[in-house]
Amino acid sequence: MCGIIAYTGANQAVAHLLDGLQALEYRGYDSAGVAVLSDSGNIHVVKCKGRVATLRERCQAANLVGTCGIGHTRWATHGAPSDRNSHPHTDCSGRIAIVHNGIIENFEELRQTLRLSGHEFRSDTDSEVIAHLFEEAWRGPAHGSLVDALRNTAARLEGSWSIAVECADAPGQVVVTRHGSPLVVASTAEGAFAASDVMPLAAVTSHVTQLDDGDVALLSRDGSVEVFDAAGEPVRQPKTLDVDWDASAATLGGYSDFMSKEIAEQPEAIERLLKGRLGEHGIEMDELDMTDEDLARIDRIYIVACGTSYHVGLIAKTMIEHWAKVFVSVEYASEFNYSDVLVTDHTLCVIVTQSGETADTLSAARRLKGMGCKVFAITNVLGSSAARESDGTLYIQAGPEVAVASTKAYTAQMVAGALLALRLALACGQMTRAEVEKVFRELEKVPDAIREVFRRSWQDKQAVPLFRDAQSALYLGRGTSSTTAYEGALKMKEIAYVHAEAYPAGEMKHGPIALIQPGFPVLAVVPADHVHDKTVSNIMESKARGARIVAVATDGDEQVANLADHVLWVPQMDEYVVPIVAVVHLQMLARYVALAKGLDVDKPRNLAKSVTVE
Repeated sequence: MCGIIAYTGANQAVAHLLDGLQALEYRGYDSAGVAVLSDSGNIHVVKCKGRVATLRERCQAANLVGTCGIGHTRWATHGAPSDRNSHPHTDCSGRIAIVHNGIIENFEELRQTLRLSGHEFRSDTDSEVIAHLFEEAWRGPAHGSLVDALRNTAARLEGSWSIAVECADAPGQVVVTRHGSPLVVASTAEGAFAASDVMPLAAVTSHVTQLDDGDVALLSRDGSVEVFDAAGEPVRQPKTLDVDWDASAATLGGYSDFMSKEIAEQPEAIERLLKGRLGEHGIEMDELDMTDEDLARIDRIYIVACGTSYHVGLIAKTMIEHWAKVFVSVEYASEFNYSDVLVTDHTLCVIVTQSGETADTLSAARRLKGMGCKVFAITNVLGSSAARESDGTLYIQAGPEVAVASTKAYTAQMVAGALLALRLALACGQMTRAEVEKVFRELEKVPDAIREVFRRSWQDKQAVPLFRDAQSALYLGRGTSSTTAYEGALKMKEIAYVHAEAYPAGEMKHGPIALIQPGFPVLAVVPADHVHDKTVSNIMESKARGARIVAVATDGDEQVANLADHVLWVPQMDEYVVPIVAVVHLQMLARYVALAKGLDVDKPRNLAKSVTVE
């Protein structure tokens, strides 16, 4: 949520800041701004509600000149999206500017105290208190040391934050810190940078430094970066990370939007993840860092996630319980953190988070780890908080995902869940090596099956009119297909703004059937599986009440073809693998509906890619 960029060096800062903010757009935001320290010693702030493109126009009109600056994209939490609530914020004198990601939980108390001291506030945000706290620290004993001033400021905060500060009294320097919110820094030939993640830095470096909670980094004009711990002592060997993908991976590369590009990249992402995973003794998963004996003793598993990743958890639950016969509980992280938890000495926690920075999921992981559980992460981002705080991490290797609505990360995470399930099944003695290999060969068919679905995209386009003008839609499925329905409905909500409600098909008669009237769109996920006939009955019930039916069905299913208005066909596959393929139709359908409505499929309203606040 939100994005921070900071730069100091020999070049004009505004170009680096705007390009960095544009690279961070995928995180989600509703306003943007920059603060540039001019050679004359004044800080010039330009900010606005709306897109980075609008900010770029305003910066060009303002003719910002200076080689040191900070920038920000804001996703509103405290205070409505507006010019005045946009970051950067300044202190009373205008000689200190800050940007902040996260939430300051004690901001009301701090604001009241600061007002009594004579500080004047210009916004409704929680973040503005940081500028005024830094002003007090800078005027006090910490004067002359940006590092000490930021340490003193952070000591008064409660909540989560990554912060960047520039001060007119310290030209050519930027100071940054983090606590519970991601931040990386880099020393490059272009100058010194800080950013919320590696995406905006990939064009200038392949090597970044990760800050731990409480670390403070000082960026200087000569490109150097000094890191200090929470006590102010130099960190001699800060953690580093090599960025293993080219900056071009985060460009459109000829596609009209990132969502279409990322949908198209799914086969290759899955092939990368599967490569080398089947060994002589079964599934190779050194990342788990547990022996067969350790795995065999697992008596329950908590899978904790949010949003799309929660749906991955539901699929993984089905696979693990079917193949490994281990009890699995899938929990919404936002609810799990406030409920009672029952663990044993042999409980495993699996967190699923595309960004690796999902605040609720990380809180749940820390809670379970504190209770003695092993924590295993499935994530897409190297060096993320999830990876750093877990006992083992399986990187899905999907590459940068820029569109807010997840597509390739979702399917790759499902494959990762399948690999984990097979690894457990073999260790627990529930499957033989030959049985595991048979399923693995089914997984290897998935990339080509997805490519076949791409060739059938015309089927999704034909179904668009049913949803384009609809106010609501019902998505149905049974077993693993109910989860595919959940994810398909979420995509339709996220990017096409159609209220799509997903239900297990058998539950339709317990309420949702009241919604159905002539012309009402019902999408049924009904592949050839052990509950196929039951789902067909639910389709008949819907059709009898005038619903228009769109079905996701297996090639050759004449019964479904005779019932449905439109069929989105998928190749014949193992029923526990088919969800990885079937969902691709629903991704494409949601995108086509959104485009038909003239919507921005990459940046849907109100949503953030990385939800770093609870």
